[in-house]
Amino acid sequence: MSTKKDGIMIILSSPSGAGKTTLVKLLSQKNNYHISISHTTRKPRQSEILNKDYYFVDEIKFRDLINKNEFLEYAKVFNHLYGTTKTPVLEKLKKGQNVIFDIDWQGADQIKNKKMNFKLITFFLLPPSKKVLFERLSNRDMKDKLIVEERMKEFTRDVLHWINYDYVLINDNLDDCYSEIKDIIDAEIKEKPKNYNIDLIRQHVENLTS
Repeated sequence: MSTKKDGIMIILSSPSGAGKTTLVKLLSQKNNYHISISHTTRKPRQSEILNKDYYFVDEIKFRDLINKNEFLEYAKVFNHLYGTTKTPVLEKLKKGQNVIFDIDWQGADQIKNKKMNFKLITFFLLPPSKKVLFERLSNRDMKDKLIVEERMKEFTRDVLHWINYDYVLINDNLDDCYSEIKDIIDAEIKEKPKNYNIDLIRQHVENLTS
């Protein structure tokens, strides 16, 4: 059973390009949140550091971890496997350290369904518009036009999962979005009212998917 001395779990999910990884890093730098490092079978991007951004493994190693029931969650995203191993997360939580996850909706669903005895707060991030999302994806190191188009098609499906999250925020300005997340987390921990407009989010989702 969770106690006040235990850490809390924070999940940030978003369609590719909506900014969750940047916000996860920002939260970890400014607050007591330890980033859960995922295993993945994809190749590192140019800017990524081995064993800091991800544990990069081949599919044989990943499947072996699945068979040994080592994952808290795992999923296939854009033809690559991603997963969070249990032991490091549980060790941190039991020591009172907060853990933040940069995972997609599939992983978030798996963690929620486990009904773990730790406080869990989930966030889903949305871009301000499809146009901005396309520009963000095009400016990343995935210059390949086909990859960007694939991400845009997936966006239409991913965005529909917003309804399963505690909070959905529009990442129009990085600093503002960071402040919103931090304020909500603080309010959740202190059990105070949250400044959150679900009707605004619902309308924004309709605009993005229309």
